[in-house]
Amino acid sequence: MKVESGFVEVDAGSWLVSRGQPAAFFGKAVRRRRKGWLVRDRGCLELVETSGSARCADRTRPFLTHIPCAAPISAVSSKVLVAPCEARTGARSVKLIPLSLAGSIGVTDFGSEWLVTATRGRTTRVQVSEGETFSVRPESAVAWSGADPTGFCPRLGVFDMILPRRPRELLLTFYGPAVVWLEGACDDKTAVLPQRRPYGI
Repeated sequence: MKVESGFVEVDAGSWLVSRGQPAAFFGKAVRRRRKGWLVRDRGCLELVETSGSARCADRTRPFLTHIPCAAPISAVSSKVLVAPCEARTGARSVKLIPLSLAGSIGVTDFGSEWLVTATRGRTTRVQVSEGETFSVRPESAVAWSGADPTGFCPRLGVFDMILPRRPRELLLTFYGPAVVWLEGACDDKTAVLPQRRPYGI
């Protein structure tokens, strides 16, 4: 595996990749059906067998992070770009609000080898010591090693339990010891406002 010029290059083999990957490859790339009745990360990740080397990249998520799996790693499924298929140990949904699906996050677990994530912003690694807590906005979480985070919301109303959206003030709280990878956060509603032209132009 090699990360170069915004691409991840992998050799021939079986790979767990995000949808639409690989971007280019030598030889053939065959998509295989993922076995299992309930595969929770099926909507985000596919199994691809390549007969030659392949390159993976996502232009909407240009920042790549190589994460070695010396210890078990839990990664947000939608942010995984490529990993060896044998590294995956399972997938699940982490509920952040009791009795509600609004705050759940799809997570893929890896127990060996490595994985590469693709994110919209740069990724940093934070070490959380024993006895410390570390809070992260849900959209900033990329991966972690250690116990799963718990949801925390200073104010949780009845509508936050009913409506299909996350509460505005929801945070993920990690308890040490843990290692957390995170990317920058932004408010999409203000980040993508269209530019309006003056009248008459």
